[in-house]
Amino acid sequence: MKNRIFIGLLAMTTLASCVSKKKYVALESDLANTKSQLTKTQVEKEGLESKVSKIEARVAEYNAKINSLKEANNSQMTSVDDVAVMSNNTKTKMRATLSKIDPNVLANAKTMEDSINLAISYNLKKAIADEEDDVNVDIDKTVVMISISDKLLFNSGSYKVSGKADTILKKIADVINSEPSMEVMVEGHTDSKTISTQMFQDNWDLSVKRATSIVRKLQNKFGVDPSKLIAAGRSSYVPLVDNDSKESRSKNRRTRIVIIPNLDKFFALLDSEGK
Repeated sequence: MKNRIFIGLLAMTTLASCVSKKKYVALESDLANTKSQLTKTQVEKEGLESKVSKIEARVAEYNAKINSLKEANNSQMTSVDDVAVMSNNTKTKMRATLSKIDPNVLANAKTMEDSINLAISYNLKKAIADEEDDVNVDIDKTVVMISISDKLLFNSGSYKVSGKADTILKKIADVINSEPSMEVMVEGHTDSKTISTQMFQDNWDLSVKRATSIVRKLQNKFGVDPSKLIAAGRSSYVPLVDNDSKESRSKNRRTRIVIIPNLDKFFALLDSEGK
């Protein structure tokens, strides 16, 4: 009887051992399959990430091309009479400026060149002039000429720059400094009344000293590169009007600042109003 019981217990133990081993083997198999599936999933994930990255790069490339085409369209150059060429962006700015100008003045612009000059003149005058009657802006092709009454710059018979001149000289310096490719000539002009003192030999002397005083102020106080600057005296020999009255002589006493921009930079002066 005891033998039968022992044999039965042994059989049950063996059976239990076999069942546990089968489960273990099955679990190991499941683990291996899971690891394999995980590895496969990881490889697929990396492949998808690579594809997404390539797609994103292509989208970025296409966007860059689209933006480049937009910029090319905006900056497309068109002829402006026989003067130069103008981009569509510049034409838009010019139209916006012309819309602010007195229609009676605008009516005098017969050609595109006239309109360009009028727009640049308007913006420059707005940028630099607090007293419009004492500042005049003329443009010939791509040369900008700013004439400033001497009463804004000097005391009578003196070449020392007055303190009240700082405002307008700073604004002019800002315009000059805004574009690197510029040369600037400062011309002194007098009326026809002859001057001869211990300080000034004649009107030539006075006109040159006034020009060099403005040049020094632009360089030393307002940071204009001296290599851009030219000082010149014209004495009384280039009058605006006849020197036949006190008022006329006042108009002839002036300092003219001649800005000679690089042609490519000329139209940038349309932005002077905002600088």
